[in-house]
Order: sequence, then structure tokens, then C-alpha cells
Amino acid sequence: MAPRKLAAGNWKMNGTLAALAEIDRLLADHPQPGCDVLLCPPATLVHAAAARAGHIAIGGQDCHAQASGAHTGDIAAAQLVDAGASHVIIGHSERRSDHGETDIQVAAKAVAAHQAGLVAVICVGETEAQRDAGQTLDVISAQLAGSVPEGATAGNTVIAYEPVWAIGTGRTPTSDQIAEVHALMRQRLSDRFADGGDVALLYGGSVKPGNAAEIFAIPHVNGALVGGASLKAQDFGPIIAALSAA
Repeated sequence: MAPRKLAAGNWKMNGTLAALAEIDRLLADHPQPGCDVLLCPPATLVHAAAARAGHIAIGGQDCHAQASGAHTGDIAAAQLVDAGASHVIIGHSERRSDHGETDIQVAAKAVAAHQAGLVAVICVGETEAQRDAGQTLDVISAQLAGSVPEGATAGNTVIAYEPVWAIGTGRTPTSDQIAEVHALMRQRLSDRFADGGDVALLYGGSVKPGNAAEIFAIPHVNGALVGGASLKAQDFGPIIAALSAA
């Protein structure tokens, strides 16, 4: 078994019902893509998106660690499943920074996702200060150790490396920098899990049509977690095509 190729789009806090027309365009333009495709719209759109997504998987952008309860404004993993989701993003850097999420909390959310039957897309990544201080590999190793729960498998977990300093900035690490981190992640996962060599590893951080093919040629890069470029089919489509051809 080899890692499955996955083109994942994170719409973040963008989109209304009208934006779901982009899913129709993707389906028309990529009826049989050579990779898995995932879109994670805001929670308000998950049900409607799943109803029209066809072969495109739909995911949430976060879930609570508890299955239910007095957690106003949060969403449980089982509620995402009920709405038609198959995946959920866990521990995105914007959740870690905006909401102070720790590795322990991220791992608890991943457990909740697994228990509900969702694939957890667990995010890791260093800040610019950590990169400049030469701490990248130590940070990634610590986040993997703390954020990925013991029950993780190649079937229920995807890891996304998103250098915080590259998200939405237009800056992209060099191919060598990406390769170094992805090789480390593959080694850490292989050391810890029996099927760690088969867990899909995504790169995220200013992925766009112009650099997708180069990124997908890097060893141990099995796809991408795409932000802004996933909002429009005309931008996300070429990324899907590049991964299909990789």
C-alpha cells in the first residue's frame, strides 16, 4: 500500500451557498481525477456541499474533543458525519494561534474524529521565528509526537505540513526545505506506527497552479492542503491536475 494522493482545499471562513457552484465546476472539469479530492467549507455549508459533491469528499475545519454537551458554538465530530463529512482538519495553525490550541487538545480532537469515523487531517508547522532559529525539525517532531494519537493509521489520519510563515503570504519554502521536513515526518511516523510509511503527507502554504507540479515532485509529498487557491475551480483545478499527473 502506498500513500494515497490527496488534493485538499480549506475554504476557511469564506463562502456562502452560492460558492457551491465551484464544486459543480470541479466535477465537470475533473470527472475522474487521478487523486482523491477533498473540500473543507465552513460548517454552514458542509451538508449542502456533501449533497452535491459526487466523488469529491467533504470535510469540516474543526471539531470538539467531546461527543456532545454544553459547548456553545462548537461542533462535534459526529455532527460533521451526520452532515455528510468524511474528513476534518485538526490543529490548523490558525486554530493554534487564534484559539490557543495545544498539542494535547489537538490529539484529543483527533481521537474524537477517529471515534466518529472521520479521517483526521492533522496540521503541523513552524513559525517564522522558529524557522529562523533553526528549530524547524525539533518543532515538527514535537508536534507530531504530541498531536498524533496512538490510534492513528494510514486509513484514518493524514498529516499536513504547513509552515506558518508561508500560509497566505505568497512565500514558499525551497524544495529542499520541504523535502527535509517531509522526510522527517515519514521517518517519525514509520518509527511509531506499523503503517506509518503509508500515511499521506500533504504540503500546505501558498500552493498555487504555478508551483504545484514542482511541489508534488518532492519525495514524500503526497498532496496539498490548499487555502485561497481552493476557493475557485479555475485555481484549484490545475492543482488537482498537477497532483493527478505526479
